[in-house]
Amino acid sequence: MYSTCRSRSFQSSAVHQWRSSVVLDSYVEKPARPISLRQLIFFGGRNLDERRIIDFANYVRSELPVRIAHRIRDMQKLPYVVVTNRHLSEVYELYYSAFDAFRKIPEIKTVEDNDNFCQVVKRTLKEHLTVIPSLAMGVLECRDLVPPEELDKFMNRILRSRISRRVIAEQHLALTDTFNSPFHFPDSSPHHHTGADFVGEVFPRCNAREVVETVGKHAQDLAREANGPDSRVPEIQIEGHLDTTFPYILSHIEYIIGELLRNSIQATVDRHSSAAELPPIKILICHAPQHVIFRVSDRGGGVPADELADLWSFAKGPRPQARLQNFSQVPKMAATLQELQKTSHTHSRREGQDSSLSTLTSRPPHLRLGMGLPMSRVYAEYWAGSLELHSLEGYGTDVFLQISKLGNKSEQLNLDGV
Repeated sequence: MYSTCRSRSFQSSAVHQWRSSVVLDSYVEKPARPISLRQLIFFGGRNLDERRIIDFANYVRSELPVRIAHRIRDMQKLPYVVVTNRHLSEVYELYYSAFDAFRKIPEIKTVEDNDNFCQVVKRTLKEHLTVIPSLAMGVLECRDLVPPEELDKFMNRILRSRISRRVIAEQHLALTDTFNSPFHFPDSSPHHHTGADFVGEVFPRCNAREVVETVGKHAQDLAREANGPDSRVPEIQIEGHLDTTFPYILSHIEYIIGELLRNSIQATVDRHSSAAELPPIKILICHAPQHVIFRVSDRGGGVPADELADLWSFAKGPRPQARLQNFSQVPKMAATLQELQKTSHTHSRREGQDSSLSTLTSRPPHLRLGMGLPMSRVYAEYWAGSLELHSLEGYGTDVFLQISKLGNKSEQLNLDGV
């Protein structure tokens, strides 16, 4: 076990160039400044102007190197034989290169400065699309060198931080696009702009029923693509508070609901393959004063008892070699629902305003990577939500997703919630 990871690591790992720790230390000493959905909406609301664009640009410019520096320090604390694994070494070099680039960008004072800054952000976002597969493969290869609990804590922290950086970076890119759009200015044509309901990447009025319907249809289509065009898929029934709305980043909620439904659909199909009819998947939507709760119920047989303990783990779980092989076929991954399709069309994003992620990555829907549930929990907890699963082995599962209804919860950047 030790030799396997070690041989893979040292045969092709990059040689880290020497860097002074003084600069990194100065950024690690700075705390990150979390932001809420409400604040993201405030920066890009109806009063979006040059001052707000430049203010938000400088927030992103100063925040990115701080958040990256903390994750570089996390990687430096790993055992040497782990961080020199070729996959983790690639991530380390990407992070340090981005850290150096962003910390050297001077204060943004003009719209032209911001346009140049946005080009650096776009380039970095594209380069970092390899991070999730590299992290996953590195952790799987080194799962015998470090206690799985430590690897899971590392993965949760680094992935949550990755989401946080992409949120503020993509929000700024989207707001800049809005600011530069001819529809933004008072004397523009009254032509209806299809992205007008969005504030950057934030959708202030996500409709719970519409999200489930859209994602459910997509999950059913993916099941047919994976199992054959004539294969049966269970009906998805929605009940409860169907008019519930809440502010959210649409790609986040789509990913979570999509993964839950994909799991339920496949489990139901496998469990009832010889039945005359497939039992439906039922989704209950419930809104409380502070939260929205989704309950996804299926009769797919539940989770085997020997797999239940590792359900939320990145490092543990069944078939690690098969997962490694599958990840090797996914060089880039954005962790969006949209990449699970052959075309670049997305069901519920703004037409003509695809994010930088949705059109740059794709992966076959039949590849089982074993990280859908743990990644969904990272997404849910990022905005102070939760994701819990209750299994009745031999019958089915109930999964409960709770999210903030008001958008007033700040990013949860660390595992302790600070």
